[in-house]
Amino acid sequence: MDGLIQFMPFIIIFLIMYFLMIRPQQKKQKELEKLRSELKSGDPVITSGGIHGKVSAIDDATKTVKIKIDGNTTMVVERSSIVTVNKN
Repeated sequence: MDGLIQFMPFIIIFLIMYFLMIRPQQKKQKELEKLRSELKSGDPVITSGGIHGKVSAIDDATKTVKIKIDGNTTMVVERSSIVTVNKN
């Protein structure tokens, strides 16, 4: 019984850390995955590198997205690099 009481502060600290740090990060990650899976052509996006553009094509096989930057300028980025979809 003494052993359990000695570990109780560590257990409480772990639970506090889980609910204050780990759980919110998991929730944010799920929302980001949902956002990326719902991408469609024409969506204005921002990449992790700060590049703004509109989705022009999505390749599910390679998990890449073709983004139109300006005029005829396009680039292919990993779907995982999309961090924001502007729904304005």
